[in-house]
Amino acid sequence: SADGGRNLSLDSIPMGLPMSDPAAWTTAMNNLGMAPMGMTGQPLLPDFDPALGMMTGIPPINPMMPGLGIVPPPIPPDMPAVKEIIHCKSCTLFPPNPHLPPPATRERPPGCKTVFVGGLPENGTEQIIMEVFEQCGEVIAIRKSKKNFCHIRFAEEFMVDKALYLSGYRIRLGSSTDKKDTGRLHVDFAQARDDLYEWECKQRMLAREERHRRRLEEERFRPPSPPPVVHYSDHECSVVAEKLKDDTKFLEAIQTLLTWIERGEVNRRTANNFYSMIQSANSHIRRLVNEKAAHEKEMEEAKEKFKLALSGILVQFEQIVAVYHSASKQKAWDHFTKAQRKNISVWCKQAEEIRNIHNDELMGIRREEEMEMSDEEIEDPSEMKETEESALVSQVEALKEENDSLRWQLDAYRNEVELLKQEQGKASRDEDTTKEQQMKLLQQALQGMQKHLLKVQDEYKKREAELEKVREDKLKIETLLENLKEQESSTPRVCACSQEKECPVEKTLSNSPVKSEREVLLVGIISTFLHVHPFGASIEYICSYLQRLDSKICTAEVEVLMTRLQNTFRQELSGVGASLEKRWKFCGFDGLKMT
Repeated sequence: SADGGRNLSLDSIPMGLPMSDPAAWTTAMNNLGMAPMGMTGQPLLPDFDPALGMMTGIPPINPMMPGLGIVPPPIPPDMPAVKEIIHCKSCTLFPPNPHLPPPATRERPPGCKTVFVGGLPENGTEQIIMEVFEQCGEVIAIRKSKKNFCHIRFAEEFMVDKALYLSGYRIRLGSSTDKKDTGRLHVDFAQARDDLYEWECKQRMLAREERHRRRLEEERFRPPSPPPVVHYSDHECSVVAEKLKDDTKFLEAIQTLLTWIERGEVNRRTANNFYSMIQSANSHIRRLVNEKAAHEKEMEEAKEKFKLALSGILVQFEQIVAVYHSASKQKAWDHFTKAQRKNISVWCKQAEEIRNIHNDELMGIRREEEMEMSDEEIEDPSEMKETEESALVSQVEALKEENDSLRWQLDAYRNEVELLKQEQGKASRDEDTTKEQQMKLLQQALQGMQKHLLKVQDEYKKREAELEKVREDKLKIETLLENLKEQESSTPRVCACSQEKECPVEKTLSNSPVKSEREVLLVGIISTFLHVHPFGASIEYICSYLQRLDSKICTAEVEVLMTRLQNTFRQELSGVGASLEKRWKFCGFDGLKMT
């Protein structure tokens, strides 16, 4: 219908390339990479090489090229969803069956502005093709073939999507039903060298713009470079000297002075000028000190104001908390509802937390002030003298002699500071060395203690083994004694023939060094213990072992018993000097031979 034609011709622009100009038409067809054809189908350039493609290394496009029929074309947003009949002046376009799938297309090349149109009627002319496709947008060139297909190049990329909308339409020239006057259009993307070139140019332009934008961004965030320092001359020296006396231009002037000195501009001729400039820089110190004092005064005043305001806020918080506490008493609390009580308790907690935070802050400020006051009290009297001297110097800052004395004092202070730094460095080094020595001594003591602990553990294991052996020997002795007692009780007492034989026995018993059965047991245990220790043992070591068996045994009793049995035990001295030690040895076998 006519409405469909109007929908398609929204963006149509009259073609700027006249069809009657053969030279311009030949140039357009040559740019598209096909042999230029006239309106009658005759070649305009007989020597045109058809092997030249649209791009280097890409063969000419023809309708039989592989890779077609892959991706269905997108429907432009301004095109109607339901295709209708389109009436043109010389032909009519009938829509395809809506139930059929959309016609497939190849992959869209980058920057595509050229379409392939197949299925044209045999009697179709370029004028009819222009009449149909100029509704999609401005047509730059048409390259028609004799085999019922053509290539159309548009001015913009979005026009290609409108042309793909016509894919699948049946075309009929006029009202004729002849086969040569009908056809089914197939519109697809085409790959053109000019399209790719323009797309690459556009991408390069975008890349240049992006680089330019990044460069501007970097330059915007880059810190400004310092201005170049002028070379030294008498005129520039006088200018810098004046700037050094001006607070607003002091930074620029001091940088220039520093650069000149580093460059080596100081010589015998310019030494006085440089000295005067350095003197001006030194006088600026007093201005900086006064400025700092003014700022400190402002800071103190601000602190005092803040402290007063904070104390007032705390007083109000205390009153609010007191209101909450009074409301929480039973006299008033019973008259509130449950929700009101809950809100009052929550508000009271929040107010107490905020009050505590502010109170801590105020206490911290007061503690800082107390610490500052204590620091001021501890200050040395030398600093007070320095402040007095600086005050006196500020009164007579114009006199050169006092400036010289100040310079000398500054040099002396610098030397003192350097000496103090050197002394502090030496002291820190000495402390480091003493700490290292202490660490080494502690490590050595720790290693010695570890070794001693290992030795004690080994000795403890040996002693335990010896104790086990002694216990076994004790058990054997006890069994032997029990057997002897049983034998004595079983055998009847046989009286001797005469009392003369009994008398010496009683005498020997009375004269024996062992007086009781307990001493006999002690002698046996000590003999077994010393037999295990062939090199002897001290009386303390023997008593410690016996006290494990019976805690009532004392050292004096054991020593008296061993001294009475001189044929069984022998005392020897071992060691030299301070390590001299008395050791008891078992000599029962030798004593048996002697007796």
